[in-house]
Amino acid sequence: MSKELIRLTDCVMAFDDEVVLDKINLSIRDKEFLTLLGPSGCGKTTTLRIIGGFQTPTSGDVLFDGVRINAVPPHKRTINTVFQKYALFPHLNVYENIAFGLRIPKADAKGNKVKLPEEEIDRRVMEMLEIVNLKGFEKRRTTQLSGGQQQRVAIARALVNRPKVLLLDEPLGALDLKLRKDMQNELKRIQKAMEITFVYVTHDQEEALAMSDTVVVMDAGRIQQIGSPEDIYNEPKNAFVADFIGESNIIDGVMRADGVVEIFNRRFQCLDGGFDKDEPVDVVIRPEDVDIVSEDQGQLRGTVTSVTFKGMQYDIIVDFYGFKWLIQTTDLSPVGSRIGIKIDPDGIHVMKKSEYSGLFGDYSSYSEEYEEISDASYDPEGEDSGDEE
Repeated sequence: MSKELIRLTDCVMAFDDEVVLDKINLSIRDKEFLTLLGPSGCGKTTTLRIIGGFQTPTSGDVLFDGVRINAVPPHKRTINTVFQKYALFPHLNVYENIAFGLRIPKADAKGNKVKLPEEEIDRRVMEMLEIVNLKGFEKRRTTQLSGGQQQRVAIARALVNRPKVLLLDEPLGALDLKLRKDMQNELKRIQKAMEITFVYVTHDQEEALAMSDTVVVMDAGRIQQIGSPEDIYNEPKNAFVADFIGESNIIDGVMRADGVVEIFNRRFQCLDGGFDKDEPVDVVIRPEDVDIVSEDQGQLRGTVTSVTFKGMQYDIIVDFYGFKWLIQTTDLSPVGSRIGIKIDPDGIHVMKKSEYSGLFGDYSSYSEEYEEISDASYDPEGEDSGDEE
């Protein structure tokens, strides 16, 4: 495992009386691709700005290679940033955009301003053009480039100064879906080629899972879970993580014994243990882990209330005892049909109750949302918010 490069210790960020980061503790390793993932307002960009030196935490320490850098300004940190708006210079061509930072005189050990030789600037710029696959574009104006090409120029400009860390604040947000997927692969390739640390901010779970070595899930200014993409998806710590990372059916359950959980008064085999006997728990079942069988063969039986064709699969909403599940399957079960389901032990994940329990995982409103989207006459403002079922 590579050495620790950055550490945030008990970092708090408050604006007036509002706490936007609440005692963040985070370790980032050298040459790691780490993603800060969460909804808008969760604190991920504030965390990034603290690492970059654009904001100073109200309390807590920021360490770089073991040295406290709270008071070190951004330009004196070996850290560069790529923002969603690339801020390229439209009057300069690709070559000069990348070379811009290299042409600024730097202070040597004695404090004297020293310029890089033109030969060194040219060598570095051409090296970066090669890395970001823009060789041959050096004389092109940035206004003549596609969104993906502009982004690669911004990345090259940030990397040409050879930082130890590159911060990326939702850099793919302005790109269309296909180009965004292509750039995910490009970013991972560039990070491996440069052998530096990337700290990436996004609210897109697919980006986080596809590119990262480590994912940090955040909500309400706190870190909810840190782990590999596989761990975050397969072993979520609470209902928020389970719901935010992919689709999840989250059901109230009771842990009857190690490896045995009860939901809807039925006992299921699982792989989890270490809970108290008869402890109330949250049970996560991913839609793709549910097998549809005939009603008489099912561990649970329910009624199909909605079917949506999604291309590679059908999204089916099934009512089990008033609780609606999402099931993803390649087999069509028509609305109104009665079905049974089976779930293998490794398709069940048990979590301790948390402040998020009961807030996620029921798809009762799922079919209604589709109906509202397709109904041109639907007026959400006209609904009586006081109605109760």
